[in-house]
Amino acid sequence: MNWIGKIKEYFKNVKLEMQKVSWPTKSDIKGSTSVVIVTLFIVGAFIGAVDFLLSSVIGLLIR
Repeated sequence: MNWIGKIKEYFKNVKLEMQKVSWPTKSDIKGSTSVVIVTLFIVGAFIGAVDFLLSSVIGLLIR
């Protein structure tokens, strides 16, 4: 098989595999996005609180 035939076979196999993929629904994507955004806010608030606490402690130690 020449290289053009191999490329055609590759894309044929890609098309077959893409048909087997279970794509998420719109509601699945919305739910996952909501979880990610809420998690980011929680982690951001935690890091901000720890930063503030450590900055305050270091500020008291430097005085």
